[in-house]
Amino acid sequence: MQHLEEILGYTFRDRSLLENALTHSSYANENRSRGCQSNERLEFLGDSVLGMVTADFLYRTHPDLPEGDLTRTRAALVCEESLVEVARTWGLGEYLKLGKGENAGGGRKRPSIQADAVEAVLAAVYLDGGIGSARKIIQTFILDKEAEKAHSRDYKTALQELVQRESGQVLQYRLTGSSGPDHAKVFLVEVDLNGTTVGQGEGHSKKEAEQNAARAAIQHLTAGK
Repeated sequence: MQHLEEILGYTFRDRSLLENALTHSSYANENRSRGCQSNERLEFLGDSVLGMVTADFLYRTHPDLPEGDLTRTRAALVCEESLVEVARTWGLGEYLKLGKGENAGGGRKRPSIQADAVEAVLAAVYLDGGIGSARKIIQTFILDKEAEKAHSRDYKTALQELVQRESGQVLQYRLTGSSGPDHAKVFLVEVDLNGTTVGQGEGHSKKEAEQNAARAAIQHLTAGK
């Protein structure tokens, strides 16, 4: 638990909140006689805390975005895929309390369980330390990524625009390998132009690796021009 707190950058005054956040319903059902409760109520609260903090961030930092764009951006930031990335960054799977069947069935790596646990942890932080503490964690692990992704999208767009100056150009991104543990995996992607590799990139997600590959390709194709 202490190592997880160090990753979060937050120390619980009431650690039972964190323990509850990591307790899946399958474990709670097997230990109901001991008064064990699942993290489902915390998940409910955490979903609202995350949504509110994210909406506030987008409203303040994107004053020109219309409501529809704000809604779509928020949905992308708080979706299951985004939360699973957070869970892997935290190494959350190893801390989960799962029932015997769920554990044997690979529950520690199940995306829905990991995403729900992230929301539950955020709720636990909120209850233990207030909205400021929850906001800091959300900012660090979710919202700061929004700017990175917005910036990195420009590389793929710029590469596409560069090659489309000539007709018949075909770009293809290929995942060529990965390394490291599940919570800190590094992906390697190559981008091909008409079947020839023009750039490589690494990243902690496939999307990030693709963006870095696109940036390398732009540098390669424009060298000497």
